[in-house]
Amino acid sequence: MQCEVCGRRIYGEGYRRIIEGAKLIVCSECAKLGVSDWSEDKPTSVKKTPVKPKPRRVRARRPSIGEELELIENFGEVVRKARLKAGLSYEDLGRKIGEKVSVLRRVEKESITPDEVLARKLEHALHIKLLVKSVYEEKIKLPPVRPTELTLGDVVRLKVREEES
Repeated sequence: MQCEVCGRRIYGEGYRRIIEGAKLIVCSECAKLGVSDWSEDKPTSVKKTPVKPKPRRVRARRPSIGEELELIENFGEVVRKARLKAGLSYEDLGRKIGEKVSVLRRVEKESITPDEVLARKLEHALHIKLLVKSVYEEKIKLPPVRPTELTLGDVVRLKVREEES
């Protein structure tokens, strides 16, 4: 066996000393550096299992409304009127479609626009139409606008016209 401090060979049993907080087996010379003896602790049969943190639940982003569909105007007012007509409170409607009350309130106030999934849930529960096929107007192609600055070609044309007149 070797001294864990100086590396000398230890004959017989070494000295168990605590040197600067470390439990070491040392020779007689290095034993003078230690503070006190220590005994080997027997391992206990109780094993501590590490506590794993619960994984954070990440809410998946919902897809937005596709290009072929769009929300009707005043969708919040339509949802509110249909909810009241059906005699449902925010809590009842939320339970029915699996959404939070705060989300339903914000949809009715139009502070958020519902995605396609939520709009479909509201349509089904309230028997209303929120999503309609979008009608895109084709853009009219205009001829390119002439620059306001004079180019070399413009100057030549101007001189040619002056000479002709």
